[in-house]
Amino acid sequence: MKIAILSRDSTLYSSVRLMEAAVARGHKARVLDPTHCYMNITDMKPSIHYQVENLAEYDAVIPRIGASLTFFGTAVLRQFEVMNTFVLNNSAAITRSRDKLASSQLLARKGIDLPITAFAHNPDNIDDLISEVGGAPLVIKIVEGSQGIGVVLAETDNAARSVIQAFMGLNANIMVQEFVKEAAGSDIRCFVIGDKVVAAMKRQGAEGEFRSNLHRGGSASAVKLTPQERAVAVRAAKVMGLNVCGVDLLRSNRGPLVMEVNSSPGLEGIEKTSGKDIASLMIEFIEKNANKTKSAV
Repeated sequence: MKIAILSRDSTLYSSVRLMEAAVARGHKARVLDPTHCYMNITDMKPSIHYQVENLAEYDAVIPRIGASLTFFGTAVLRQFEVMNTFVLNNSAAITRSRDKLASSQLLARKGIDLPITAFAHNPDNIDDLISEVGGAPLVIKIVEGSQGIGVVLAETDNAARSVIQAFMGLNANIMVQEFVKEAAGSDIRCFVIGDKVVAAMKRQGAEGEFRSNLHRGGSASAVKLTPQERAVAVRAAKVMGLNVCGVDLLRSNRGPLVMEVNSSPGLEGIEKTSGKDIASLMIEFIEKNANKTKSAV
């Protein structure tokens, strides 16, 4: 097969590993920067071009689209879909997962347990907003943030009011969320491919840091999941419509809580911690499913 990896940086660990895994399994693979793509949108013969090359010959696409490029990146991916090219995660599912508020509402609607979360636009609602999640300490998140950026822990109600007012003054969309103390600054990253959790790791925040993101200095270690945690992670992925994703769980006194479903999870931390060849498992999933797209046309 001929596989395109949509990524702005061919030197990133995830891009390199996916290239290596594809070639090792006998495929041709190439990293394409989606910002260099342009599209011919027509019902006669839709096409997508990379510089001057027509990309009609690709059998599958692996989207590695950064949050800042969601709008254009998913437009490029959608054009591949119009051309009936198999995409590992479709554009609608990626767009859905990037909206923290919408994805939380969808997960809650489908009965997935989440931390208690509140959302408001009017500053007059701040006190009610705080009380809805049980008061401080609480977590305030910018809806569009990623990798732990735009996430603040407010340890008192007064601090929470100040942070919320500041964010609202900047016209930022925010969510207010309960602080799950028993998680002790850690979360569980479950890497889901298809209908299975293929690897997991526990991420622990650095000393004095409640965010467990590895980009924020957190550390990772191997972890054994409970059957309930595996089931919740797989169900969350299915609700979001993602074939491959990272589902982040908190271990709480009332069971696993889904924090986020990441449509473009990094491979470095999970591969090095679990010792598993996740990149090859992703290529194997494409091998099993890409032909179904073509046969359905």
